[in-house]
Amino acid sequence: MISIGVIGYGYWGPNLVRNFQESHNTKVTVVSDLNSSRLDLVKSRYPTIETTLSHVELIEHPHVDAVAIATPVGTHFDLAMAALQAGKHVFVEKPLAQTAQQARRLIDEADKRGLILMVDHTFIYTGAVRKLKDLVQSGELGEIYYYDSVRVNLGLFQPDVSVIWDLAVHDLAILNYVFHQQPVSVSATGMSHVPGKPANVAYLTVYFDSPMIAHINVNWLAPVKLRRTLIGGNQKMIVYDDLEPSEKIKIYDKGIEVTNRESIYQTLIGYRSDDMYAPKLDTIEALRREAEHFAQCVEKNTKPESSGEAGLYVVSILESASRSLSQRGIPVDVI
Repeated sequence: MISIGVIGYGYWGPNLVRNFQESHNTKVTVVSDLNSSRLDLVKSRYPTIETTLSHVELIEHPHVDAVAIATPVGTHFDLAMAALQAGKHVFVEKPLAQTAQQARRLIDEADKRGLILMVDHTFIYTGAVRKLKDLVQSGELGEIYYYDSVRVNLGLFQPDVSVIWDLAVHDLAILNYVFHQQPVSVSATGMSHVPGKPANVAYLTVYFDSPMIAHINVNWLAPVKLRRTLIGGNQKMIVYDDLEPSEKIKIYDKGIEVTNRESIYQTLIGYRSDDMYAPKLDTIEALRREAEHFAQCVEKNTKPESSGEAGLYVVSILESASRSLSQRGIPVDVI
């Protein structure tokens, strides 16, 4: 049984505590938070879990094997580094760090100490996204042309990061997991409509060294909540709607057929439209699967699917996107 210490019991911390506590191979030993009223909630719901106002006390706890961090992005690096240096495995809420340099330092520290570093890219543990990966990797869609996502809602405004760092993280993690393509550059435009706060509306375009292009629309000022993605291939196309209670993925046998003549001006485009079907998806809670996967990686010393390197992939794009955003959309190389 792996003993978990959870730092942060605000918005996401309760979900981590519940899943690590209910998983068959982990238990939560201690929770820390700077707000004593939040700790009172822990005590009322989980009488056997210790609580503390000090994250240092949690990290140094002799019975804690791994530390889960659910705190603001600006604290991730320091907390994760302290936990790794204390010999603890680390599970970090997305995004991994504020900069690619910080992410690389965490990866190096974990590797040096033989510890597991895992990022909470929750969506890649959903049945829907795992099915997307199967469909893409099997070649059923053919050559991938585009990934087009709309991820919008009214709020939740974050005080320390832009909407890019809050919502686009999910799509970037999905891109890395499903397609295995390295980004070349990114262009980002956006706007802040709250004085003194980061951008709340943004549009990202990610370019790859292939015919595929990814476009991501993120917004905290939408009147409705949308979580819809289109994936287009030259054989089949997908509509993935995460808010659908059933049939989250629909596969369309639609596309175009190009006939080349002797002259470029004689190129003909035909349209193909056949059946649509919705594959059956598993209904396992993503965070439960993720918690169990983390425990298995710790037990077997294997690399997580959302490893430190996956976190670096996302942070590198976010960092370049932020620079592009400040320059009104000028493409910035992803290094």
